[in-house]
Amino acid sequence: MNNIIAHILVVDDDDGIRSLVKQYLNKNNFLVTTASNAENATEKISIIKFDLIVLDVMMPGKSGLEFIKEYKKKINTPIILLTAKGETNDRVEGLEIGADDYLPKPFEPKELTLRIQNILNKTKTNNQKRVIEFNDIKIDLNKLLIFKNDKEFKINNTEKIILEKMINDPGKTFSREEIGKLIDLHKERSIDVIITRLRKKIETDPKNPKYLQTLRGVGYVLWIQ
Repeated sequence: MNNIIAHILVVDDDDGIRSLVKQYLNKNNFLVTTASNAENATEKISIIKFDLIVLDVMMPGKSGLEFIKEYKKKINTPIILLTAKGETNDRVEGLEIGADDYLPKPFEPKELTLRIQNILNKTKTNNQKRVIEFNDIKIDLNKLLIFKNDKEFKINNTEKIILEKMINDPGKTFSREEIGKLIDLHKERSIDVIITRLRKKIETDPKNPKYLQTLRGVGYVLWIQ
């Protein structure tokens, strides 16, 4: 399976639901591990870091709500509850103790997939780096400023978009085409000008860049590690 989006743990005592959800999520490029009860789920999360947990409330032994109470403070993994239709109290309590969303049974696998994607997108956005420091340089995307050698340089929104993408994927080479799509600009010369401008704000010697480098014939890469 190529281009895996995330690793999901599906916890439900119903074999049919586990099988259906796993099959549907696999088709949508999610890696899926299943557990038939809370105890089994506990074993899985002790050895695997999941991106999201889909958790049934009503299960033999420890309930989904008990599982959240025990583990939500220990892990920061987003949780979607599967609740019985009409069990409003379970939904409310689940959200109060740390669940991120809920879906009443029966449900459409497509809706579950969309809810998973929405939560993962929010989590990714919240986890993005906005301020980084390396050597004598500080890039603050919140304030749209670069601090270098006790000097302050302003960055515009176009520069911010490029830096944000590069900072959150250090070491990745971005082609001119990729950068153009990010900022809705498709003239290669104009993209080169923007990179040159950024180098003047980041590099000690812009003509011999140490951080924002060119890979000839490929694109640009930000080395900050």
